[in-house]
Amino acid sequence: MVKIRLKRLGYKKNPTYRVVVIDSRSKREGAPIEELGFYNPKTKEMKLNKESAENWVKKGAQTTETVAYLIKNCDENGALIYNKKETQKLSKKAQAKLEAQKQEEAAAAEAPASEEAPAEAAAE
Repeated sequence: MVKIRLKRLGYKKNPTYRVVVIDSRSKREGAPIEELGFYNPKTKEMKLNKESAENWVKKGAQTTETVAYLIKNCDENGALIYNKKETQKLSKKAQAKLEAQKQEEAAAAEAPASEEAPAEAAAE
């Protein structure tokens, strides 16, 4: 089976990858059938031949999860369109504090609304 996967390059704790088409039985750094581009996860820099990658997928090549993500999120020139995540991961304490604050705001919003209702009924 032919796979499209990453081939690791770079020195210790500074990886860079090449996106390659390779036989699934060969080693990670084995000789590829074709090199499609490169990807640097630290700088989010990427150059990919998207057209060739899509042709290989049409021919039946399997992609890894990471390569599928890279192919999906690159533009026509092969550069990565990186969307930074908007949500923040909070600790359990911070989540509890945020939840308590939301409940207080909800209670404060309900209190004036309940006071205004009887005043309107008395005016009629």
